[in-house]
Amino acid sequence: MSGPRKVEVLFSEKEIIQRVEGIAAEVAAAKPKDLLVVAVLKGSFMFAADLLRAMHRVGLEPQVEFFHLSSYREGMVSTGTVRILRDIESSVKDRDVVLVDDILESGRTLAFAKDLLVARGARRVLVCTLLEKRGKREVPIKADFVGFDCPDEFVVGYGMDVAHSYRELPFIGHVVTEAGKP
Repeated sequence: MSGPRKVEVLFSEKEIIQRVEGIAAEVAAAKPKDLLVVAVLKGSFMFAADLLRAMHRVGLEPQVEFFHLSSYREGMVSTGTVRILRDIESSVKDRDVVLVDDILESGRTLAFAKDLLVARGARRVLVCTLLEKRGKREVPIKADFVGFDCPDEFVVGYGMDVAHSYRELPFIGHVVTEAGKP
C-alpha cells in the first residue's frame, strides 16, 4: 500500500460499544450451556474481546478459544478456499459454542468452522458476526447474532484490515482514495 489513505466512518466507536452490549444480552437470553466462545482470527479479535467482557457483565462465564482460519491471504478478495492456520485445543463435545467472526459475507469461512464444530460434537453452534453483508452469500449459513448490516464496501478498523493495515482503528470504516473510491 502506498502511503496513508483516508478512512470514512461507517460505524462509530460508540455505536459499536452499544451494539456489542446488546449482542451479549441476546447470547445470555439464548441460555447457553457450558459456553465456549470460539473467535475466528484475525479480524474478530477486538470484537471478541469486547464481547467477552460484555458477556461477563450480563452474567455469562464463557471459556474462550481461537480458530485462525484464512481465505484471503494479502488481498481484498477471498481465495474461495478456507485453510486452518491454527485449530482450537478444547473439546466442544456436548457444549454450546458461540462462533464469533468479524464479517459474514460469502459464508465460506463460517460455514466451514460451524460444520467442523458440529462434526466434533458441539451441542449447539451459534454464529455471531459483527457485520453481515446481505446478498453476498455463496454457501447456506445464517448468523444467530448480528451487530450491523454492512454496505457492500471493503471495511477496515476494529480488528479488520487490508494487507495488515487499519486493524487498530476504534471504528469501522472503508478506505477511500482521492477520487472517493477504494
